[in-house]
Amino acid sequence: MFTGIVQGAAQVVAIDEKERFRTHTLQMPSNQLDGLKPGASVAHNGCCLTVTKVAGDLISFDLMQETLRITNLGELAVGDPVNIERAARFGEEIGGHAMSGHIIAMAEVIRIEQSPNNYRIWFRVPEHLSKYIFTKGYIGIDGISLTIGEVDGTVFDVNLIPETLNRTNIGTRGPGDYVNIEVDPQTQAIVDTVERVLAKQLSEQ
Repeated sequence: MFTGIVQGAAQVVAIDEKERFRTHTLQMPSNQLDGLKPGASVAHNGCCLTVTKVAGDLISFDLMQETLRITNLGELAVGDPVNIERAARFGEEIGGHAMSGHIIAMAEVIRIEQSPNNYRIWFRVPEHLSKYIFTKGYIGIDGISLTIGEVDGTVFDVNLIPETLNRTNIGTRGPGDYVNIEVDPQTQAIVDTVERVLAKQLSEQ
């Protein structure tokens, strides 16, 4: 499990590309290395990956074809920053919201508005996800736990504080870029349950 509180951005330093498979290596910040070993889980832009090799501060991960297809990790190049979060430990504070690290789709950045005291980004999600997007609801964007602002069909916005911009890679995103999306699991469960109940009631009429 993850919390959506990104612990920093790590740089991609190597990519080993194979058919329908790739291994990439990150240079992890020193404060994220304690106890890190093969088999550990680390979220990359919100996507849960497993450590396959540790060589000092160089940490490698394997990416299967489905991960490359569903997420923006397949677009990474050497030198790109990646939002990272190590798996939450029982008893630790959850400052964001509970996240699984399972990316459901990508959303397109369509507009950015900057002012001296505010940074606002608009995204467009695939239509089938719009039913899970609510004003004041939670959403995971490239692994960052954020609160949804305005919603208009498949378009929604978020407001970002300076700390989020400093700690993560979201400030590097521009119109036309794609971010990984994880909808709030509780919201998804409620919406899906209500849909099933209503469908059953209609079928019994």
